[in-house]
Amino acid sequence: MDRPQLADFLRRRRESLHPGDVGMPVGTRRRTPGLRREEVAILVGMSVDSYNRLEQQRGSQPSEQMVSAIARALRLDPDERDHLYRLAGYHAPFRQVSSVPVHAATMRVLDRLHDTPAQVVTDLGEIPAQNRMARALLGDQTGFTGFARSFVWRWFTDPAARRIYPVEDHDHHSRIQVADLRAGLGRREPDPYATELVERLRRESAEFAGLWDRHEVAVRRLDTKRIVHPELGLIELECQNFVCESEAQRLLVFTAAEGSRAAEQLRVLGERVAEQPV
Repeated sequence: MDRPQLADFLRRRRESLHPGDVGMPVGTRRRTPGLRREEVAILVGMSVDSYNRLEQQRGSQPSEQMVSAIARALRLDPDERDHLYRLAGYHAPFRQVSSVPVHAATMRVLDRLHDTPAQVVTDLGEIPAQNRMARALLGDQTGFTGFARSFVWRWFTDPAARRIYPVEDHDHHSRIQVADLRAGLGRREPDPYATELVERLRRESAEFAGLWDRHEVAVRRLDTKRIVHPELGLIELECQNFVCESEAQRLLVFTAAEGSRAAEQLRVLGERVAEQPV
């Protein structure tokens, strides 16, 4: 861990960001350029004191998960993110050819959804960004590497990925994920990474191979999901996909009808998120 260089890099990147870039109010009294340290701490989800220590060259080594959260909060591009990992004493995560930064406008919308679970999903099932409510609802989906960055890969190769959904819903999720993945590949130019992802899935999962051979195609736009939360129980939510212009990324938002049991569960979840240290 290179404390002096890490502190300098964090400070310079923080000062280069405007509050409006991350969905925060500008305000009228700002003595320094860019974001304040406490604002970055809120975006990262860490204590202000812990972040201050990093910029003051006094902090302990942050976890890889925390480094990933800092990279997202500071809107680092892939090269900057890799540099941050190295300064923090880690190897940079494997970067797939398919991965692209989240569009700034999409991030601004995501940052404003404080009481609604929302996350960005690519056409390969990668989840490069979540808000705090989505992490509380679904767990952190952003720290995976290699093919595991794709939730489709994890769904068909890792039984743990299915635990948040009722068993009776698994067949439905399997079908729509395969159909959506095929639609995504159909929009792409020839992509060696995407092709290898599919070929590896066909070899690793007989279930995936069988569904792929059906040649079903369907873009996921609106769906109902039942999610098994460890503390709040079964939550039934509407999932709305807002497709970005390139169609390579979507903003997935989880909502519930006002007055419903699910709306009350989201309210309780939001209160718990608000009580967590930032």
